[in-house]
Amino acid sequence: MSDTQTPNREPGRARALLSTADMKLLRRALESHARGTEDRDELAKINALHHRLGTYVPNPE
Repeated sequence: MSDTQTPNREPGRARALLSTADMKLLRRALESHARGTEDRDELAKINALHHRLGTYVPNPE
């Protein structure tokens, strides 16, 4: 390897952006917000996001 070449670096290890506790808190916040909204389009989006978050942190109830 010459002095002008840079070493081939591999990407670092991926780290989770949110913890399990964060996901549970987000789900509870969405549930609270959904109870207060009357906009059907927004409620559909909230329900979809709540469901997607549930795929990461199953609801124990």
